Amino acid sequence: MSGLLIRLAAPLQAWGDHSTFTRRDTGPYPTRSGLIGLIAAAAGRRRGDPIDDLSPLEFTVRVDRPGAPTRDFHTVGGGLPPARTVPTAEGRRRPAGTATIVSHRYYLADAVFTVAAAGPDHVVVLAADALSRPTWGPYLGRRSCPAEAPLLLRWPLDDPVAELRTKVPIARRPPRGQNTVTVQFVYQTPPAGADQAARHTLNDLPVDFHPLRRRYLGRDVYVVDAALPADLCVGFGVGYLSALHDYLQEVRP
Repeated sequence: MSGLLIRLAAPLQAWGDHSTFTRRDTGPYPTRSGLIGLIAAAAGRRRGDPIDDLSPLEFTVRVDRPGAPTRDFHTVGGGLPPARTVPTAEGRRRPAGTATIVSHRYYLADAVFTVAAAGPDHVVVLAADALSRPTWGPYLGRRSCPAEAPLLLRWPLDDPVAELRTKVPIARRPPRGQNTVTVQFVYQTPPAGADQAARHTLNDLPVDFHPLRRRYLGRDVYVVDAALPADLCVGFGVGYLSALHDYLQEVRP
């Protein structure tokens, strides 16, 4: 068993687990389906290709910066001639007055997450190779949300969760006069000693990504507030990027 670290940062992210039709939601943290899809796309797989070999991966999410929920009022098909409007399920064209489809799409603005992925060595190597040389540009939940670099932080790691707790810089202002900072973690299984973990049920366990037979199952996740060393918080901008560079170069103590 080994692991790796993935950094998820972008102006916008979207991690929906029950989006339907004209309402596209986002959860407060990355979903398993989104993370598996990110790795599968980086590996060059198409929708409908098998993803069973990625199922042993276990993800732990550290919420560095939760971001701000943002809504996009989105329209499709307005102002077009009848022959170019959005087709109906029967293959016809929408009549005048109903040609415009309105949808509400929700995002997380300015969020940052660091994800520890652990699993069998051969699966971790596959994921690391894909994320370091992605076949298709990586995006965070939707194609309109391209990921910032660096995406893959470090691998292989014996204990990537311990790295999240003790070493990886946090894109957050340092707290004044405090030795610790409260940071949220999202686990697949209940962590030892976390009696106050909040359990949430998500419909994000991917079975098939094929557009015509897309299917997901439900699963539980466990959300815990953890006290981390305050000096992991290094601010934003140049300060954060410098600290991240030092960590990647193994300079950070």
